[in-house]
Amino acid sequence: MVKWPRFGSCKTRLSKDIGKKNALKIQNKMLSHTLSVSKNVKERKIAEVRMAITGMGFNSSRRWCKDLGINNFCFQGEGCLGEKMKRQIYKSQRILGTYQKKNIIFIGTDLPNLCHLDIVKTISKLENKDVVIGPSNDGGYWLIAFSQRFISNNNYLPFINIKWSSNVVLKRTIDNLNQQEINIDFLNTKIDIDTIHDIDKRG
Repeated sequence: MVKWPRFGSCKTRLSKDIGKKNALKIQNKMLSHTLSVSKNVKERKIAEVRMAITGMGFNSSRRWCKDLGINNFCFQGEGCLGEKMKRQIYKSQRILGTYQKKNIIFIGTDLPNLCHLDIVKTISKLENKDVVIGPSNDGGYWLIAFSQRFISNNNYLPFINIKWSSNVVLKRTIDNLNQQEINIDFLNTKIDIDTIHDIDKRG
């Protein structure tokens, strides 16, 4: 899931502290790192990669993805983050068909310490768990993944009644899943870079 890194429109909270130009530089650097990890995963045939874009049109997205070396892309569409993720699950189901459903792993582009081993560990956990979550320091999550079994049940429960971009996103998501006793597992907590304080926490 990625927002086109355009001057003045990305990392708005961070830009208040360090300026729009520096915020854009950080966003581009984190995006580059995320793409590097994604390409590593793809080259190792660990997972397929698709970039869900917001903030630009089709022709611009196609040129951008070509420059980045990304073959598969789609659009996030309108709505909150939960609606955007539900849309990506639906698209995946439609493309793959009934008998080809696969695990789905969502990651953002705010993690300078993301590693391909995070994806490997997630896939391993999904063999026995329905949902895997990577908690973030701000009360949200840097990764959320759904098993093929979970997706096959058309279960969009995690996205209901959540105030996105708040410090209770993770808690509300877990509460939703616990309503149906969904098997959850967790990865290590990581720091999303959204403000200058997040950079300070990384030392």
